[in-house]
Amino acid sequence: MKLSDLKEESSKIIDEASKEINNVNETASLNEFKNKFLGKKSSLTDFYSKMKEVIASERKDFGLVLTSLRDKLNSLYDEKEKKLKEEKLKKKMLAEKVDITLPGRDMLLGSKHPNEIIIDDITSYLMSLGFSVEEGPEVESDLNNFELVNIPKDHPSRDMQDSFSINENTVLRSHTSCIQARVMKKMNGTYPVKIICPGKVYRRDNDATHSHEFFQCEGLVIGEHVTMSHLLETLTLLLKHLFGEKREVRFRPSYFPFTEPSIEVDISCAECNGKGCNLCKHTGFIEVLGAGMVHPNVLRMNGYDDKKVSAYAFGIGIDRVAMLKYKIEDIKNFYTGDINFLKQFVKE
Repeated sequence: MKLSDLKEESSKIIDEASKEINNVNETASLNEFKNKFLGKKSSLTDFYSKMKEVIASERKDFGLVLTSLRDKLNSLYDEKEKKLKEEKLKKKMLAEKVDITLPGRDMLLGSKHPNEIIIDDITSYLMSLGFSVEEGPEVESDLNNFELVNIPKDHPSRDMQDSFSINENTVLRSHTSCIQARVMKKMNGTYPVKIICPGKVYRRDNDATHSHEFFQCEGLVIGEHVTMSHLLETLTLLLKHLFGEKREVRFRPSYFPFTEPSIEVDISCAECNGKGCNLCKHTGFIEVLGAGMVHPNVLRMNGYDDKKVSAYAFGIGIDRVAMLKYKIEDIKNFYTGDINFLKQFVKE
């Protein structure tokens, strides 16, 4: 076979292959193309078999033409194969794609319970004043809950704290003062002590402003030269932090079995600014907590020398603060799990 004949045939094969490859739209027809132009029975293979018939002077160029023909045919095949694979992948992706134009699903975030908001606020502020947080069990012994805070079995104040009894010597705690008793016993007469005790307590109460379960946060400070002035300053700072600098704080003498002297603490009514309204029962003030200097009996029963140290204590109702701060009329809203009620406290 002559070199000129090969060049002519090669040109014809390229033209034919170029036309046929345009009609290839699937893998089966691509395989047919490969067999026809690159397979064992193709013209290309036949030309290679005729290399021995080519005269020596043309053999090198003959081989170059064959190599060029083979490369062009392979190029046509490879390009079409790549294109078919891309089209197949595209179809697959279209079939499996996620329509991101659909509206997304909102992640519904919950909110802190209003009581938790107040507890966090009080503990955070008092910790900045040097207090530490102590906790204790809600099921408590009669000894810790009553006797060690100067409320013996025959004391009339037990009627005020009519509690839920587990048995003769075990109750659901009616205040967090029992945590103070636990801490004092643990400290074994050592000082200083500066703690707050937030937690849930239980009493047999049931009306719009009282519940059989509610939250308290009590405080206790023990040391040398602890005075009523220290207590009044601490409570004034705390209440102005909770209710605003404009609120006036008022202290009244009162009675608690575990403090002597004892005080009730009021703040000026935010609704009427102290002028008098239905909320404050036309007094201009609203009671928020009780406090006082720790009774010497309590110090002695819990291992402290009342001649050497003095102490003050206070107890604030978390639910009451939340009701006043957020203008909530019924305490039961805190415990019904009403989603619409709780949504009011979601932070944007």
